[in-house]
Amino acid sequence: MMRYAVVLFDLDGTVIDSGGIILASMRHATREVLGRDFPDDQLLRTVGGPGLEAQMRALDPERVDELVTVYRAHNEPLHEELLSCAGMEDALEQLRAQGRRLGLVTAKRRATVELAFEHVPLRHVFDTIVGGDETERHKPDPEPLLLAAERLGARPEETAYVGDSPFDIRAAKAAGMGSVAVTWGRIHDRARLEREEPDAIVDTAEELLAVV
Repeated sequence: MMRYAVVLFDLDGTVIDSGGIILASMRHATREVLGRDFPDDQLLRTVGGPGLEAQMRALDPERVDELVTVYRAHNEPLHEELLSCAGMEDALEQLRAQGRRLGLVTAKRRATVELAFEHVPLRHVFDTIVGGDETERHKPDPEPLLLAAERLGARPEETAYVGDSPFDIRAAKAAGMGSVAVTWGRIHDRARLEREEPDAIVDTAEELLAVV
């Protein structure tokens, strides 16, 4: 029996293998604007949450706009290097073939999402996309997940959200949806994901297909 009729996905570290370019651009922005280096775990701690501005505010609340501008100028050209996460193209196509409806819910702006899909051609598999500039509240708040479900005419209890960050798991739980954590994003370690107690934690796309 199909467990979830609708499966929503985070983008960074879940569908596209973007952890490396995120970290590189965070390092670049903090060096250029603040003139200092931060530990990698500090740079990545808030990735996947309320969005880029919030990530930069956690590093220096007085220079958010400068940090965001320098980050984006460095990050957007790096999208040419993007690949999908291992096995995800096949997994998404299998879910579609099974009759699932798929959605994407990300903190990225829609323009940046479309830029990513110019290089990783997966736009066609998603029935709806909710970008970070489409809701007032952001993960871990459930609003973006609930908007995606509303667009698909889906009830929360028949929907799962798949992501690689603690914020994804919290948002899924707050929305009343199934929560699936993936470990392949390499942005947040497995122990941090386990502490959020998702419904499942998976290490491969094949394992993901078995739980959704």
